[in-house]
Amino acid sequence: MSHVSIRLIAAVSFLTLLTSCGGGSSANGTGASIVPSIAPTSNQAVRMLGQASFGATAAEINNVIHSGYEGWLDTQFTQPQKLHRAYMDSIIPSLPAGSTLNQNQFFESFWQQAITGNDQLRQRVAYALSQIFVVSFQDSNVANYPRGVASYYDTLASNAFGNYRNLLEAVSLHPMMGIYLTSMRNQKESGARVPDENYAREVMQLFTIGLYELNQDGSPKLSSGKPIETYTNADITGLAKVFTGWSWAGPDKTDTRFFGGSPDIDRDWTPMQAYPKFHSTSVKNFLGVSIAAQSSANPETSLKVALDRLYNHSNVGPFIGKQLIQRLVTSNPSPQYVARVAAAFTDNGQGIRGDMKAVIKAILLDKEARADINSADANAGKLREPVLRFANWMRSFNAKSTSSRFLLGNLDDPLGALGQTPMRSPSVFNFYRPGYVPPNTSIASANLVSPEFQITGETSIVGYLNFMRNVIPNGAGTSKDIQPDYGTLIPLADTPDKLLDQVSLLLTASQMSGTLRTQILAALNSVAIPTNNPANADTARKNRVYLSIFLTMASPEYLVQQ
Repeated sequence: MSHVSIRLIAAVSFLTLLTSCGGGSSANGTGASIVPSIAPTSNQAVRMLGQASFGATAAEINNVIHSGYEGWLDTQFTQPQKLHRAYMDSIIPSLPAGSTLNQNQFFESFWQQAITGNDQLRQRVAYALSQIFVVSFQDSNVANYPRGVASYYDTLASNAFGNYRNLLEAVSLHPMMGIYLTSMRNQKESGARVPDENYAREVMQLFTIGLYELNQDGSPKLSSGKPIETYTNADITGLAKVFTGWSWAGPDKTDTRFFGGSPDIDRDWTPMQAYPKFHSTSVKNFLGVSIAAQSSANPETSLKVALDRLYNHSNVGPFIGKQLIQRLVTSNPSPQYVARVAAAFTDNGQGIRGDMKAVIKAILLDKEARADINSADANAGKLREPVLRFANWMRSFNAKSTSSRFLLGNLDDPLGALGQTPMRSPSVFNFYRPGYVPPNTSIASANLVSPEFQITGETSIVGYLNFMRNVIPNGAGTSKDIQPDYGTLIPLADTPDKLLDQVSLLLTASQMSGTLRTQILAALNSVAIPTNNPANADTARKNRVYLSIFLTMASPEYLVQQ
């Protein structure tokens, strides 16, 4: 693992992504939309788990094979949720005297659940939602409430299998969103003061309808050849009035509490409450809806009308559905794929709109998600972001935490770590934009997008390689608290082809090309196993295991999830 040549090979292999990887799907969308109910192979099960979980394990592969795709999803829908906030509360008694909770405890809880949780589908969908409904520890005000952020993430997970309308309201009223997008303590217009417009803008642009009117296949509607904007400044101004008069929860609605005084012990996670005194009573016009002037301020009614209007907008299905496809399956779904998912959002088959279970099934059971990989299709799939790669390694190789706490902190450093930490997006626009196009690449030439490339560059590539080169043999976290278990791989090291077969199954769904396989096998065979020194032989076997994993995880064939 210390040979410079190996690191250079890996880096060059990874760098080819910047100019040759498509990161999309070119399926034509014809034929049945849902795959037949047949028993998946091991390879197909791994591919499904790459999209619907934080990574394949031997046990979960068997679960998918025995239950089938839909059966596995149905079982996952019934798995109980474990609250991150409960973990945060449980840690408080063990903190050193004078210490308080900080974001590191949330990171511990995130990795615990992502790696060991049985509710893998909920974990994966919640992570996808956290990149749409962004709240970030990088905001210094949000960072003051780590328990609140844990609760916010719980809110996303709790609503991951519910109805989108409920999710939208839960997010809108969560105090961490209120802090992050400044809807908390938002006051009605008075004199020169006008309501804060931040949340009104972002709830439209990012959480529901987007910037342009869409057809149900996700393509923009046009007028005189130009996209039609979904809202105007007047819509923002009108909607901003709806989000006035909301602030901290508590036993009363005094001015003191509205402005943050007399803090209730659970205000960091209890939904914001309405303070009629500070709510605008004037006419509220937005998106073709008018809320009449109120003789008595009624923030709850205003909110219901606004959220219902947003939720029922025809854009929501294709706008949110496409982003979930991008987060789970492929960067460039066909218009037909988007339309099928949007249809599931509109009607789950029982006349219900916004059923997240139906949307998730439509995404993961669609033929474009479940069709076998076409190695000749250079545009298929999506770039795995750093958090997913690292989680994939831990789950694939049965990593355990010595402390049971998964002592992983901030991983933002792009040179020495992953360059990405859950819930630490640099802005409300996530770590990367859904429409990002890496410039001067074949992706751009093909008119495709590849969102994750926005955080991919020379620095982050070297950082990822250095990070994985260290953690694969040594473990990760504080004092190497997280240790992989290579017990099933080390006995295979004497037969490198069998070793590589197992690594390829877990990491690439056995889709490793003949060329890459030949290159990695040559590297493995270059590590000789002595016959006269048992200790050195054991070290050599381990080095073969480390090398097989490292070179696979550095290859474009792993880094592009197909």
